[in-house]
Amino acid sequence: MKLIFYFVAVFRALFVFGFMSIYMLVYGISCIFVPHSAERAFRLRKHFLKYVAIPILNLKIEVQGKPADYACLYVCNHRSFADPIVLCRFIDAFVIAKAEVKNYPIINKGAELTGVIWVDRQNQHSRNQTRSKLVDTICSGYNILVYPEGTVGKERTTLPFRKGTFMEAAANGIEVVPVALEYRDKTDLWVIPKFLPQYFYQFSKWSTHVKVRFGQPIKDADGTNLHHISYEWINAEIAKMQDGWSRMF
Repeated sequence: MKLIFYFVAVFRALFVFGFMSIYMLVYGISCIFVPHSAERAFRLRKHFLKYVAIPILNLKIEVQGKPADYACLYVCNHRSFADPIVLCRFIDAFVIAKAEVKNYPIINKGAELTGVIWVDRQNQHSRNQTRSKLVDTICSGYNILVYPEGTVGKERTTLPFRKGTFMEAAANGIEVVPVALEYRDKTDLWVIPKFLPQYFYQFSKWSTHVKVRFGQPIKDADGTNLHHISYEWINAEIAKMQDGWSRMF
């Protein structure tokens, strides 16, 4: 039985990465006639996620709440490498991602094409540049998605949130939308450092169940308040989603 599901994961990878390459190729050719824009790239990403990645990976997503209809900073807890697949199905946003993802073939090009801001979390200069880009991007009318834990959380509650993005949001009058995300099974947690072993660990099962909760936009001139309110709301929602449903803890 395990061998069967292993082959399921192999075929899923071939189809997802194969279609991703085709999408990028067709989009690249189309840019000869219609210039590249963030709006076009977001539509491409949403179409790919809705009609290719999510059905092939058999992600069963339950959503409550809805994104804001204007540019905001979205902050979400981080569980799995599949988190951006889930969230970018519902929001058009530039995702702040760790620089290591640049080493993932095909994924890195897809991310760069459809909206990513790389950050080296160990480099102060890179973190400062990312904060500046965050503000400029939102002030230009585009959403930003960030995972303020800075890495994946594997416990019942989130890891402590880093305060930098909240301070920038407060200083620049940017509204923050907290988002809570939870998976049902332990195999969905990112517990294996290497991408491919983790992929097979997670997607060698028939389906993946995930819940998403969008909160109301929060605006506050005090970054510490923004940080605290977002942190408490996300953890409260995670607890609600886990109750009677989660198989993780």
